[in-house]
Amino acid sequence: MKQPIAFLSLFALLAGGCSDGRNGHEVHGTLERDRVELVAESNERIIEIPVREGDRVVGGAELLRQETGTMQPRLDQARASLAEAERHLADLVKGPREREIEEARAALAGAESSLETERREFARAQSLVDRKLLSASNLDQSRARRDSAQAARDQARARLGLLLEGTRLEQVRQAESAVERARAALAELETSAARYVVIAPRAGWIEALPYKLGERPPTGSPVVVMLAEGTPYARVHVPETLRVQFSAGSKVNVSVDGVEGPLEGTVRFISAEASFTPYYALTQKDRTRLSYLCEIALEDPRAADLPVGVPVQVTLPPSKPEAP
Repeated sequence: MKQPIAFLSLFALLAGGCSDGRNGHEVHGTLERDRVELVAESNERIIEIPVREGDRVVGGAELLRQETGTMQPRLDQARASLAEAERHLADLVKGPREREIEEARAALAGAESSLETERREFARAQSLVDRKLLSASNLDQSRARRDSAQAARDQARARLGLLLEGTRLEQVRQAESAVERARAALAELETSAARYVVIAPRAGWIEALPYKLGERPPTGSPVVVMLAEGTPYARVHVPETLRVQFSAGSKVNVSVDGVEGPLEGTVRFISAEASFTPYYALTQKDRTRLSYLCEIALEDPRAADLPVGVPVQVTLPPSKPEAP
């Protein structure tokens, strides 16, 4: 008779250990924080790691730097292209210089003088041809020189007119578009180059640095793992028998070893799907073995500095007695 009595005593002790709070049940889990994985944008060599595992960092802090490699020559080329486009635009906006206008005027004056000379030579040749003192071929040559001098005069006059009118608006707009294209290309490269430096997106703690100084991480692999600062949360598995009592926004009590008194928590998420075997394939007896993943935010200030991974116990607050 001693063995059954001992077994019943142990069962009663276990039942009593599980009884706490409402309905005599509690759920268990661990304390967690949001994890942030920062990946490598390239497979270039790591040249600087200014932080260590366990360090607390603020948002915007530099965590890791990779060698720019082939990105640097592309940046230099893009900056040179932008400078060239900007100089061309400035030249068009400023318009022709005074010396260029003076040069065009001088060229026009010279062309007009040459034309006048060729006209006189043509008139003289024509007079000699009429008097039978010169052949017709000489007259044709003189006419060609006169026409060429006139075309040169017209060209010089048109060039001076263009300089006096200044740069066309269409040319300025085209140059402005070229500058914008060069700026956009440079901005794209600078954005890519900036990703070679891993920056903390928010305050938190460095949990892991998978790669060491000098290594080449594969593109897209995590190089820094952070634990985000802020409200921690308890991750627990709610049994099927308590599922209806847990819903988003409901208040619960969370107990942590080493912290006096329960911490107030708010359910922020509970899975709609049970773990393991689907519920529709289970009998009524087996359904009690299902569990649902639940996350409970801990806004209590005492939870702000608690480490991740510590065990927690979650209980529902006692129900208020109904009014008679």
